[in-house]
Amino acid sequence: MKKLTMLLVFALALCLFTMASAETVLQLGTTVNEQDSFQVAAEKFAELVAERTNGEYKIEIYPNGTLGDESTMLDSMTMGMLDMGIITSGPFVNFSEMMGVLDMPFLFANNEEAYEILDGEIGKELLATLEDAGLKGLAYAERGFRNVTNSVRPVTCAEDLKGLKLRVMENEVYTATFKALGVNAVPMAWAEALTAMQQGTIEGEENPINVIYSYGLWDYSQKYVTLDRHSYSTAIITMSLDVFNSLDEATQEIFVQAAQEAAEYERAWVAEQEADQLETIKSHGVEVVENPDVESFRAAVQPGYDPYPQYADYIARIQAQLAE
Repeated sequence: MKKLTMLLVFALALCLFTMASAETVLQLGTTVNEQDSFQVAAEKFAELVAERTNGEYKIEIYPNGTLGDESTMLDSMTMGMLDMGIITSGPFVNFSEMMGVLDMPFLFANNEEAYEILDGEIGKELLATLEDAGLKGLAYAERGFRNVTNSVRPVTCAEDLKGLKLRVMENEVYTATFKALGVNAVPMAWAEALTAMQQGTIEGEENPINVIYSYGLWDYSQKYVTLDRHSYSTAIITMSLDVFNSLDEATQEIFVQAAQEAAEYERAWVAEQEADQLETIKSHGVEVVENPDVESFRAAVQPGYDPYPQYADYIARIQAQLAE
């Protein structure tokens, strides 16, 4: 009897230990490689969540489009089939029309302006609009200010863009912006764009310095880079709303706070890396136009604002806050 009692006590202790040490694994997808800033944000986020939930939640990171392209991952999150992702701003307009305001060209003059809006009331309001589509936006990490690359010629002003066949994100605002610039704009997923550049079926694309660097776009015939900074692109740490709602309130707060801290950590990392990355790009024989005629770009894209009266209120609020 004593032996049986001891066995029962041991079994109960083992059961309690197993329950205490059980962890919930959440999958987080990105379309980028392990050298990209999204990976930096994802790793920091996973570290903070594990630490603050005492190992109860483990986030597994799946880079390189393993779980699908960005639109596919967002679809999967809306259906609760994927837990999380870090997704470039472009596809979000397909899930909440109002998110498109953040893609309007020359909305922010610098990073500080972007952070002020995104981390404040307006940014939070916009994230909340995703909930109707079954998505929970946790925080804005950074893709950065976007720049044009191409394989044909240096671009020093808007006129030089005319006729170039460039990949743009799968987003109506980006397509309209580049059509206003006279570009043959081709919306496509990033993985497809890399193949298209290799095969010469497109002549260029537009992305921040860290993407041009981390993907070594000089190996994809991108001989010319123009630092026109035509738009600031966010990278939203996003969660399935169903999965988020399954967490208790304290854990939800941990996830939101960890995402914000990971986003700020990644932004700082991007800023620290950018100068060295630009030098590396140049060292591969890429011609970089660092001071293009930005005013010519601004003037050319102004008609691109006309089809979007639905963004007028948000644009006015953003401009008013930045003018304070």
